[in-house]
Amino acid sequence: MLHKKKGLFFAFSAFSFAASIALPAHASIVASIKPVGFIASAIADGVTPVDVLLPDGASEHDYSLRPSDAKRLKFADLVVWVGPSMEAFMSKSVAELPAKKNLAIADIQGVNALLMSGDDDDDHHHDGQGSEKSEDHDASAHHHDHGQFNMHLWMSPEIARKTAVAIHEKLLELMPQDKAKLDANLQHFEAELAATDKRIGAQLAPVRNKGYFVFHDAYTYFEHYYGLTPTGHFTVNPEIQPGAQRLHQIRTQLVEHKAVCVFAEPQFRPAVIDAVARGTQVRKGTLDPLGTDISLSKDSYVKFLSQLSSQYATCLKGA
Repeated sequence: MLHKKKGLFFAFSAFSFAASIALPAHASIVASIKPVGFIASAIADGVTPVDVLLPDGASEHDYSLRPSDAKRLKFADLVVWVGPSMEAFMSKSVAELPAKKNLAIADIQGVNALLMSGDDDDDHHHDGQGSEKSEDHDASAHHHDHGQFNMHLWMSPEIARKTAVAIHEKLLELMPQDKAKLDANLQHFEAELAATDKRIGAQLAPVRNKGYFVFHDAYTYFEHYYGLTPTGHFTVNPEIQPGAQRLHQIRTQLVEHKAVCVFAEPQFRPAVIDAVARGTQVRKGTLDPLGTDISLSKDSYVKFLSQLSSQYATCLKGA
């Protein structure tokens, strides 16, 4: 009887092991950060799950990959990220993936020509009709490291659309049987993005000439696309506090009424913003560059853009 029980036990164990292999314990798509997950979720809706690597409240600028994160990347069917200049913590793990499982937004065809440097002050405004005016870089720029560019690429509606198309293409290769659903998802995303673009253009038009300071240089693509006129930013890297001379320059501009708002961020609430604005008429607002309180869904990316627009408009209008 004991021998029979042992046989049943081993048979059950073997069955459990086989079942554990058959059932994937990971999301098919792993996105580096939430806004990238927003775009992926729009295309993968109803087809395959999407998981976000970076926890809420963490910064892509200083995150360290955990062993469990490396495992999630290894077993993902598709990893979508901005690129090594943004998520340096992922570089080693992603380098081990085959090309069909790796989608870096910075490497998508057509994105290179839209890249801007962090200090780009040229006129790259948006006409409100769905076209982003951006000066093409010459051929030599294609050989430069992306580290010279502002890599907050999810802030550009045009780059987001190109990303959605690229994700659609990757998923078609992985799941050709779901072509009809994937095609419908891409069509829905592009239509919602176009409609949201028009609404945001109208919402931000009255505040285009109002100056403001942002905490760090994360919003360049959004600002240029919609014609906003930032006075400047406190820091390029949010991990590094601005120096005394920089703070004095900002304080002087606030006193001289060259800016009506200063914006903090949910994950970075530096005391320097309160200190520099004290005693002035400047309003304080918050911009969320990662959409921290938005859940992944079919329409989460357009919700993210709309929320960002409202955060700008509320402070700049003084509502």
